[in-house]
Amino acid sequence: MTVKPPLNSLNDTAAASGGVPAAIDSAPESAGTAVSGGTAVAAEAPRSRGALGALAATARRLAFWRWTGHKRWVAVLTALFALFYSVFSCTMYYTYRVGTYDLGIFDQGIRSYAHFGAGISIAKGLHNFGVANFSILGDHFSPIDVLLAPLYWIYDSPCDLLIAQAVLFALAIPPIWAFTRRAVGGGRTGVIAAYAVSVAYGLSWPIAAAAAFNFHEAAWAPMLMAIALERLQKGRLRGALIAMAFLLLVKEDMGLAVAGMGFGLIVTRRLGIPRQRLVGLAIVIVGLAYTFVAVWMFIPTMGGRANYYWAYTALGNNVTHAVEHIIRHPRSSAKLLINPRIKLHTTLELFAPFIFLALLSPLVWIALPLLAERMLANRFPNWWLNKFHYNSYLIVPIALASVQGAVRLQWWATRIAQNARVRALLARVRLSGPASWLAGRIAVGFALVFGIFSIALVPHFAFGQMLHASFYHRNAIATAEAAAVSHIPSGVVVATVNNVGPQLDTRDTVLIWDGDGETPIFTPWVIANVTQPQFSFLSVKAQVQRVDLLRAHGYVTVFEDDGFLVLHAPGAAGANAVAYSDAFLRRLDR
Repeated sequence: MTVKPPLNSLNDTAAASGGVPAAIDSAPESAGTAVSGGTAVAAEAPRSRGALGALAATARRLAFWRWTGHKRWVAVLTALFALFYSVFSCTMYYTYRVGTYDLGIFDQGIRSYAHFGAGISIAKGLHNFGVANFSILGDHFSPIDVLLAPLYWIYDSPCDLLIAQAVLFALAIPPIWAFTRRAVGGGRTGVIAAYAVSVAYGLSWPIAAAAAFNFHEAAWAPMLMAIALERLQKGRLRGALIAMAFLLLVKEDMGLAVAGMGFGLIVTRRLGIPRQRLVGLAIVIVGLAYTFVAVWMFIPTMGGRANYYWAYTALGNNVTHAVEHIIRHPRSSAKLLINPRIKLHTTLELFAPFIFLALLSPLVWIALPLLAERMLANRFPNWWLNKFHYNSYLIVPIALASVQGAVRLQWWATRIAQNARVRALLARVRLSGPASWLAGRIAVGFALVFGIFSIALVPHFAFGQMLHASFYHRNAIATAEAAAVSHIPSGVVVATVNNVGPQLDTRDTVLIWDGDGETPIFTPWVIANVTQPQFSFLSVKAQVQRVDLLRAHGYVTVFEDDGFLVLHAPGAAGANAVAYSDAFLRRLDR
């Protein structure tokens, strides 16, 4: 699948269009001068000496209004996308379109970090494992999320995570911009391509799906992948390794992505990295070893089970059996990649907006292991869909691989146009000049197509909701949910339907109103529903039966509207609510 590069390195792609590598800041600054609005002005002399003077000088240099060239506009684009994502996600929160799965789980876990705890999520622990004192690190090993804990010292709300996710998604834009401009060759065509690919990433459906699905550790992956790839492209191994190290902390399977980056170094030549192939091999080994250690050691140590997410029972009961099955039965194993058909649809939707050009670049090897990890599974159907967050891990390597693929096509077209026989043939029909001009602009043309496709697809995926006024208002169901929330006292244990949980997390101990998990049935307070299907219940009939069971055990209904009910247990009302809830939690701990 990987084609040997006609150019000798990722950096050499600049030569394809006659340009030179360029940084984000396109306007030069000379010593003692600063460029502002295209006019060189004398730099201000320091107004004071010593530490305060140095700090003031640094602040002036970093001031946004003094940034020059495209640096300012890339910052503006990044800020606009961060604001766009924030409005989208916070509106989803306000209109009760997020849930305890996954926003509430991460909210509980990261709030625990903020109080110097172990990342405890009682909702996740009880539902999946029947354990109240459960760390989210026992589910997926994502220690990087602890870096978000200080947000809760400023403002205690699940919206902290939604806004943080928005900013993290947007922060992938500067390295994507720099990578694309350098790859296309700098100059005007490089700048145009860089902005087009940045927009293609920013509006891409995998980012839209992830932003629509609560919060997840996937928020870190696009930024860190983009930084690592941009640094590798420039031959700056130290920066790339730092980004890879942080990427490993995003999730246990990010070792597969890091291994893909290492393989890319092996098959790509002359990036200015000493002993590049040896370094690439070392990165492959470290990435694969980390995934193994994280799954089989770190997760069990934190209270989880190493085989909890083993989704490959069609291949075998463990990794060894699965590898043996793939070797002995390659055809039937390959069929798993496209069966059921939704797997093929999702794969095509990932590559089609970039015209499958990613397949011409070694960078695609970063995405392929993560994609195969999901598509070879025969369990967990959510992994195969174009919803949720799973595809956000893939969009950056696919987008940047597509940029390289476009540059490669441009290189080939330029070589053909410069061939003596072809030039003679074109000269006869007076097309020599136009053909050479077009050949040198294939990469920027494809980049514009990427951007146009991303804009055209917006109405068909999650961001399309923002085009309708109803998106910004609570409907009748959300209004009833908000009314139910207002009837729950502070400081109590409450089992709720999925979409209500995040609204109560800041003041109550929130559990899942559970249909097929291990959460206790008789919690002090319950928010139930008897008319619309709810997460973890197999049917509305099962929900009605659960409510009947609660009432048979003396639960009292204190609110009912549009199918939503608030029930509380005998002895849990009024002044005794907190004491009752504390006793309930003590029983769970035992």
